Amino acid sequence: MYPMPLAEAPTVATVSVNDMRERIRRKSRLKGRQPEDAAMADVARLLGPRPAEGFRRDLLIEYLHRLNDHFGVLHDRHLVALARQMNLPMAEVYEVASFYHHFEIVRGEDAQAPRLVLRVCDSLSCSLAGARELLAVLPERLRAMHLGEGQGDVQVQAVPCVGRCEQAPVAVVHQCPVPHATVDTVLETIRLKPNRALAFHPPALAAINFDIAALAEHSVPAQADPISPAHTDLATYRAHGGYQLAAALVSGEMDAEAVLATMEDSGLRGLGGAGFPAGHKWRIVRDQPAPRLMAVNIDEGEPGTFKDRTYLERDPHRFLEGVLIAAQVVGTEAIYIYLRDEYHGCRALLQKALDDLRAQPPCPLPHIELRRGAGAYICGEESAMIESIEGKRGEPRMRPPYIAQVGLFGRPTLEHNFETLYWVRDIVERGPGWFASFGRNGRKGLRSFSVSGRVKNPGVKLAPAGITVQELIDEYCDGMLDGHELYAYLPGGASGGILPASLNHIPLDFDTLQPYGCFIGSAAVIVLSQLDSARDAALNVMRFFAHESCGQCTPCRVGTSKAATLMQAPQWDADLLDDLAQVMADASICGLGQAAPNPIRCIHKYFPHEVGEAPWPGDLPKPRNSPLTEQLPGGLKP
Repeated sequence: MYPMPLAEAPTVATVSVNDMRERIRRKSRLKGRQPEDAAMADVARLLGPRPAEGFRRDLLIEYLHRLNDHFGVLHDRHLVALARQMNLPMAEVYEVASFYHHFEIVRGEDAQAPRLVLRVCDSLSCSLAGARELLAVLPERLRAMHLGEGQGDVQVQAVPCVGRCEQAPVAVVHQCPVPHATVDTVLETIRLKPNRALAFHPPALAAINFDIAALAEHSVPAQADPISPAHTDLATYRAHGGYQLAAALVSGEMDAEAVLATMEDSGLRGLGGAGFPAGHKWRIVRDQPAPRLMAVNIDEGEPGTFKDRTYLERDPHRFLEGVLIAAQVVGTEAIYIYLRDEYHGCRALLQKALDDLRAQPPCPLPHIELRRGAGAYICGEESAMIESIEGKRGEPRMRPPYIAQVGLFGRPTLEHNFETLYWVRDIVERGPGWFASFGRNGRKGLRSFSVSGRVKNPGVKLAPAGITVQELIDEYCDGMLDGHELYAYLPGGASGGILPASLNHIPLDFDTLQPYGCFIGSAAVIVLSQLDSARDAALNVMRFFAHESCGQCTPCRVGTSKAATLMQAPQWDADLLDDLAQVMADASICGLGQAAPNPIRCIHKYFPHEVGEAPWPGDLPKPRNSPLTEQLPGGLKP
């Protein structure tokens, strides 16, 4: 039986013309929630004129910030309208907005933002200085405070580190920091700035010449205004030789290969924590095919770290010249600077410096964009930062490929921490031997230590690499606070582990702390005294890790949360915690989960008496009222 010829096949009508028109009409109707006209108008006004090529996908987080800054929250109706404006699925916009801590999504027509948001840092340094007392007292005092009609809606939040550990405890009234906060100073700030429209970071006005090289082996001096210190403006910077190196490179008067060799010979290593040789990184990326990009990490979220903020708010142009030199040597076509959202004053200062530089360029400038984080510690990890710059959730990427080969927008990318680039001008001007001439105990170079905790003079200490914590305390911090003795210290922030006072002689530098189960990281040193508890400090940082885990991998997401629960017990289950620590270290995707077990292991090794694994030493007093101690589930006290 063969098929019937086409001409002889009968014609059977399966659908009418009207049916087809109705089907087309049904398909043309969008599924899901449709944007409201008023919400579309709000979004259009805040986003500005629509570009001819449409709104850029990588600017999604920037657009979310515009909405959040204006309304104080993200209304779900505005997210729907933003998705329509950007031609993105609503689910994609929502998953990005809900990932970042500084975006609060509210639903319903009647939902309103609080008139004022008060944040109190409860990370380790601020907890040592009394943050828990602030959090306990402020809500009641605010309820009793007469703020005027319609001005009593103030939200109090406990938040992770805000990068002002030397000013602990710190509160933030919307965007205005309150250093060395007390209940009275917080309430006075609220009286002066009673609503969100007024509570912005005050601008920095005074100009100084900040010479970082002159501060080698000294403390960075505090200024009269701890919130908005005087800084180096463009005119002052250029009057002291600023941007001459960058201009000479671009014009060809200086050889790029010679600059690269100087960087390699200086021994400068990445100062964000990883410690990869800077010059070697430049050469790797330079050898990749064009176009190449640069991403700069100023998402300084490691508890105890504030060196980048300290340098940036005093001299943004020294950093920008380092950026231009690196871009010229490596041959990058565009630069993306990622700054943590908590640094509102630094953002305004850096934007002003960029605007001034574009208005009076010392040489042709590459394309530079300043991007704003949104409250996610994980974005300090280089690949998570790149995901965030691309307008996505800040989740670390699997490696390989490494970002030097496939990075931002799929291009070879030079990624650097702020401070690494901050030293470029001085190293090139003074020669590689200058930087390497500093050091102690067989180490070379300078390290910017962010010191906080139980010392008389906390702050940024530009000390020689290889200095010990005891030397750092005695020579740079004027000793311990009265009535306090060194009991323990964190040499590298929350993730760097905890060491006892008996190990106060270890040189602090890259590669010197690993034999003791610790690492220097970003050189954030937090000092504990005999009145503090190391196990409480470990619990504080583990809760931080649990809060900041991106959730992408189970070992980190579940492990940090489970560890924080187990660490609340008066006597630790050593075997279970050790097993959990091993799984987190071996199976987590990125450094957050891999380093999270360090505090657990250090407590087991150096402070077993605090968790019931060894008798309490007879010559060591038990801390009775540790500021980190809090009531725990079941009435247990740590």
